[in-house]
Amino acid sequence: MSFSLLPRSLARRTILILLVGFALIQGLGLIIHTLNQVKLGRLEEEQELAVRAVIIYRHIALAAPQDRPALMAREPLPKGDTATLSMSPPLEGTYPMPMPAREQVRAGIYAYGIPANIRPHGVLLRAIGEPTRYIISFGLPDPLFFPGNLPLPPELGGAPFGDGGGWPGGGPPSHGHGPGGPFNPASPFDGGLPGGIFPPPDAMMQPVYWLTICSTLPPVLPWRSPGFATAFIVMTLLGAIMITWAVRKLLVPVKTLAAAAEALGRDVANARPLPETGPLEIVTAAIAFNTMAARVRRFVEDRTFLLTAIGHDLRTPITRLKLRAEYMEDDEQRAKMLADLDEMEAMVAATLVFGRDAATTEAVVKLDLASLLRTILDDAADGDPEHADALLYTGPEHLPVLARPLALKRAIANLVGNALKYGEAAAVTLFAPVRGVVRIEVEDQGPGIPEEDMERVFEPFHRLENSRNRETGGSGLGLSIARNILRAHGGDIALINRPGGGLRVAVTLPV
Repeated sequence: MSFSLLPRSLARRTILILLVGFALIQGLGLIIHTLNQVKLGRLEEEQELAVRAVIIYRHIALAAPQDRPALMAREPLPKGDTATLSMSPPLEGTYPMPMPAREQVRAGIYAYGIPANIRPHGVLLRAIGEPTRYIISFGLPDPLFFPGNLPLPPELGGAPFGDGGGWPGGGPPSHGHGPGGPFNPASPFDGGLPGGIFPPPDAMMQPVYWLTICSTLPPVLPWRSPGFATAFIVMTLLGAIMITWAVRKLLVPVKTLAAAAEALGRDVANARPLPETGPLEIVTAAIAFNTMAARVRRFVEDRTFLLTAIGHDLRTPITRLKLRAEYMEDDEQRAKMLADLDEMEAMVAATLVFGRDAATTEAVVKLDLASLLRTILDDAADGDPEHADALLYTGPEHLPVLARPLALKRAIANLVGNALKYGEAAAVTLFAPVRGVVRIEVEDQGPGIPEEDMERVFEPFHRLENSRNRETGGSGLGLSIARNILRAHGGDIALINRPGGGLRVAVTLPV
C-alpha cells in the first residue's frame, strides 16, 4: 500500500502546496530583510561612531591645550569605549579599517562638520582585535606638551581615559618627535601641568599630537523594530486565509461537477443540469457535461421506451396464443403451452415495471423507513400466510429518511419476496444511521449464492434457476429493479453468504 504525505482531496493538496510555497517566499523575504537590516544597522552604528568621535574631538580641540587632559577625564563615554591623548596614533597591532566602514566613518565625520580653526592635521582610521574595535585618531591642531623625562600621570594619558585599559596601540614613544614633525620648543604653555607637576627648566618637552577614540560596535539586532514580528505573523496569517479562501472558491465548480456526475450516475432521468455560469472554462465544462447528460438521458429513454414498447406489444399475441391453446386436444401439451405463456406474460409484466422504474419522476419526500419496512412485511404475510411466522422485523420504531415511497417500497418488497421464495424466511433488520447512512439487512435461510454469481444476478433477466419455472425462477428482473432504485436514491445493495447458511442482502441508504 502506497503512502503519501499529500492529502487526498484536491483542495487540501492545492492549499498545502500554495502554503508551502508562500512560506518559502516569506522565509526568503525574511532573510533578505534581515540582511538589509543588519547592513543598515551596521551603517547606522558606524555613523553614530563617527558623530560621537567628532563631538569628542571638538570638545577637546576647542579647549586650551593645558585643559585637555582634565577635560578628557570628564568626557562621558559609552561602556567599552576609550579615548586617549598620545603623541602618535596607534599603529602596532592594528590594520586599516575595512573600506565600507572607512567610507561611512569618514562621511559621518565630514557630514557633522568641524570648524576651520580646529580642523585636524589628519584623521587616521584603523581597526584591531576580534571582535573588531574601530580606532579613530585625530591630529590635534596644536600640541599639548609634557616633560619627556617624567612618567606620564594618568590625567595626561599615562592610562586611557575610559574603561578599556591599555593603549590601543601601545604606550607613547620616548623619542622627541611625533608624526606631526619635530618638537618645537617655542610652543610651551605657561602655568605648569595639571596636578602641580612642573618640568625642570632644562627638561626636554614632548608633544601630544593625537586624540584617539577606540570603540567596539555592538552586534546588530535585525529585529529592532517591535512591530516587525507582529507584522510578519499578521501577513502570514492573512496570506494563508486568502490562499485557503481562493482555493476553496475556485474548486467549488469542481465539487459541483463531481456532485452532478454522481447524481447523473444514480438517476439519469431526474439529474439536474449544471448551471452554465462562472469563468469561461467552467462554463465550457458545464455545457459539455450538460450535452453529455442529455445524450445519455436520451439514449436511456430510447432504450427504455423500446423495451417497454416491445413488452407492451407482446401482450396481444400472448393473449391470442392462450386462446388457441385452449382448443388443443392434447391436455399435457396444452398445460405446458399455457405454462410457457404465463411465464412470458410474467416476464412482459416485469419488463413494463422495469421500464416504469427507469422512467419514473416520483418526487422525493420524507417518510418513516421503519413503518415502510413493517408494511412490506405485513403485505408479504398476507400474500403468503404459510410463511407469516418466518417474517421478522428488528430495529427502531421510527426512522425518517428522504426517498421516493413507491419506488423504495418496490425495491425492498422484491428483496423480501426473493428471501421468501428462495430462503423460506425474511428477517429484516434496520440499523441506526452511521455517518449519514442507514443500513437494512434482509436475511433468509436458503442455500445462498455462489461467489462467482454474486454480480451476475443483478443483470436483467439473469436467473440462477435453470428450470425456467415461473414459480421458482421468476423473471430475473427483481434484483436489477431493486439495485436501480436504490442507486437512484444514492444507496447501494450487496449480497453476502452467511457463515451458518443463507443469504444476507445489505442495503445502504442516505438519511
